[in-house]
Amino acid sequence: MQSIEAEGYSIHFNGKGYEIINELVAEKNYSSIFIIVDSNSNEICLPNFLPNLSTDSRIEIIEFDAGEINKNIETCLGIWNVLTELRADRKSLIINLGGGVVTDLGGFVASTFKRGIDFLHVPTTLLAMVDASVGGKNGVDLGNLKNQIGTITIPKMVLIDTSFLETLPQNEMRSGLAEMLKHGLIYDKDYWEKFLDLSQIDFADFDTLIYDSIFIKNEIVKQDPREDGIRKALNFGHTLGHAIESYFLESENKKNLLHGEAIAVGMILESYISWKKGLLSAEEYLQIKTTIKGIYDEVVFDENDLIPIGELLIHDKKNEYGNIQFALIEGVGNIKINQSVENKLINEAFEDYKS
Repeated sequence: MQSIEAEGYSIHFNGKGYEIINELVAEKNYSSIFIIVDSNSNEICLPNFLPNLSTDSRIEIIEFDAGEINKNIETCLGIWNVLTELRADRKSLIINLGGGVVTDLGGFVASTFKRGIDFLHVPTTLLAMVDASVGGKNGVDLGNLKNQIGTITIPKMVLIDTSFLETLPQNEMRSGLAEMLKHGLIYDKDYWEKFLDLSQIDFADFDTLIYDSIFIKNEIVKQDPREDGIRKALNFGHTLGHAIESYFLESENKKNLLHGEAIAVGMILESYISWKKGLLSAEEYLQIKTTIKGIYDEVVFDENDLIPIGELLIHDKKNEYGNIQFALIEGVGNIKINQSVENKLINEAFEDYKS
């Protein structure tokens, strides 16, 4: 597949990507290479990655425990200390090998260590490939609040090796699929319609769908790298989705949701809001709700959940001057950013989701 040119870096695919990593490492003559992994990618992905890395530079592996719960400043402190102990310097390279937690956290570690050292992403989950590794956003959670601390710093490159997906559980594949659905809903109706019946998808050609999803995200980011305007479109489903994800993460009586599972709910809720605000037809909303509910298990909410979820909305990063801002869809394939939504309509959306 042809490489995708992003703002200041490139996204390369499969075998060609390894060739370019090795060319980069040789050209830059890095003093040392640090590969950041979590406990999953260390066991499953690193053995397949290392044989493809050709270098005389010293290689060190830094592992942290897998899971969103470890995407925090304490994990970063541990990694910064290890980098210091292993004599990392401004001429070192960090390679982030793993899912979205690894690329988000590893990018933040690299962009802040010694005021910034080179890094690149090798995402190993579908979610990381089509979303987390693309666009230059890096960061960690603050308690249960998603991505409150971070930077926008671009990597030297991104390598998409879809062979890593062969080891991915089905629930993780569905989690990544949510971001692909979002890309269709906000940007390309034809792309969205490819997912209306998953039984008709030729998964032998799934690489093409991944490529198209990355292309869509990159096109939006190129227009607005700092998220001052249209890049907010990528937050469709995330205003409520992130609040739901955070609430389930902190609640002892709730089972944690994968990111894509929470975003799937968020997209249904925010599609309902779009419909009720006259931006979306009833037929379009029903299609969205039916399609997404056909892919993801229903999440159970009770009345006691809505108030704390609503309180978490005030921490959404799109908010301005204390006002909650939504990105809503104006017909499938189009977006309308900076939309205010009253609490009554949010509660109605939850009631409709349960129906």
